[in-house]
Amino acid sequence: MLSRRLFLAMTAGAFTLPATSWGGASVPTVLDHILLGSRDLDEGIAFVKEHTGVTAAFGGVHPGRGTRNALLSLCDRHYLEIIAPDPAQTGAPDDYGLKKLTAPRLVGWAAHPGDLNAFAARLRDANLAFDGPRYGARKRPDGRLLEWKTLNLHDDRAGLLPFFIEWSADSVHPSVDAPAGCKILRFELFAPESADLQRVSTLLDLEVPIAHFEKPQLLARLAGPGGRVVSLTS
Repeated sequence: MLSRRLFLAMTAGAFTLPATSWGGASVPTVLDHILLGSRDLDEGIAFVKEHTGVTAAFGGVHPGRGTRNALLSLCDRHYLEIIAPDPAQTGAPDDYGLKKLTAPRLVGWAAHPGDLNAFAARLRDANLAFDGPRYGARKRPDGRLLEWKTLNLHDDRAGLLPFFIEWSADSVHPSVDAPAGCKILRFELFAPESADLQRVSTLLDLEVPIAHFEKPQLLARLAGPGGRVVSLTS
């Protein structure tokens, strides 16, 4: 069990989690990556290095989105994306409210359900509103282009539900060559209306643990080199 002092140092705010959240390891198979928001990319990289011992590598910028990122592999086709405003993109939207953050915290996650066109058809049949699939791309520091498609739910339940991603067949998944040394042990959702969230999660085949809590929260538990265990929350 983490000490309270260490736990609070790794989170954006103090709150008490239900004791059941510290059960055995559980990570959804469809989890692609988790997003750690930061008002400054260097600050986010330093935060992750301090608590995991691993330095994330610069990934690139998102043209038109106003953000740039740094990446860290979490093994088994999972990775951590540190996302922050790109100072070079003035006037761009701040979709995650990154500029208002006082400390790095989880701001979302992505799931890979397979063929996004087939997934979109399922959502239509279930009368779930969404946008996409939409094309996305960014250029890596080595000049290679990463390409993907994304789909976003109109109602993501205060950020608890993911956006959905399908990587192009010729793009190297970031978990393959991002800095290694960390592994995700558990990813969990907390919600005031946990039963309703569980219903939607089942419909989307997310297979993510969900527990009742007074306000919406994301929780990711990571293992770093030397036995370090880090908990990140929204």
